[in-house]
Amino acid sequence: MKPQMTSVSHLIKLSVGTESVASLATWQKSRAALAADGNPRHVTRMFPKREAEILNGGSIYWVIKGQIQARQRILRLEEVIAKGARHCALILDPELHATATSLRRPFQGWRYLDPKDAPTDLPRTRLNEDALPADLSKALADIGVL
Repeated sequence: MKPQMTSVSHLIKLSVGTESVASLATWQKSRAALAADGNPRHVTRMFPKREAEILNGGSIYWVIKGQIQARQRILRLEEVIAKGARHCALILDPELHATATSLRRPFQGWRYLDPKDAPTDLPRTRLNEDALPADLSKALADIGVL
């Protein structure tokens, strides 16, 4: 009998109030300073049922201003109890990867993202201030250039 291979699953989440990938990075760095291990964390109400798939190389893809614009590798999941309720802390790799933009409608919470639907990473230079403005990036994504 062959050993069962665990597939990979990703999460997708809106980054509410974030203006850019750079502002997400700045916010996370300020929050990470409070964490004992120095890694950014995002606490969510629901604990993913596909934990093994997520921890097998999964990432969280961030939707900023209606577009997937970045991803971070998920290092581990931790149970957090807040006000007597069980929550999940997504412990993230501090490194953000800019991705090809992909339009997304608003949604609540997080969703699973199949690896075949995940946008590709862009070169590291795209995280710098010389990256395309969000409106131009969106327009190019609308016509299928990005």
